[in-house]
Amino acid sequence: MIFFNAFILSGFICMLGQIILDNTKLTPGHVTSLFTVGGAFLSFLGIYQKLISWAGAGATVVISNFGHMLYQAGIEGFHEFGILGFFSGLLTKSSAAIVSAVIFSFLFALIFKPRD
Repeated sequence: MIFFNAFILSGFICMLGQIILDNTKLTPGHVTSLFTVGGAFLSFLGIYQKLISWAGAGATVVISNFGHMLYQAGIEGFHEFGILGFFSGLLTKSSAAIVSAVIFSFLFALIFKPRD
């Protein structure tokens, strides 16, 4: 059942992104930012963790999970070290995701021929 839930949730997020791209003048970068902020907002409301429990990888693979991860890291750092811990928490928790995205993007650009 978890596979079905993952398919439904990630498919819904992708469908929502495609509807936004088709019906507005927003670029993919805008939609990515919108989903990241939406993930952080859902995490703030306590909904995103329930989505992860319900859909597993369907909620942790999509870009909205990055917003959730940033929010959780910032809050943990804030509770541990105060206001400076908020920023250090953001950097320590998200650095692995950011570095891996840059490295994988570079490797795929070497393997495949990127176009404009």
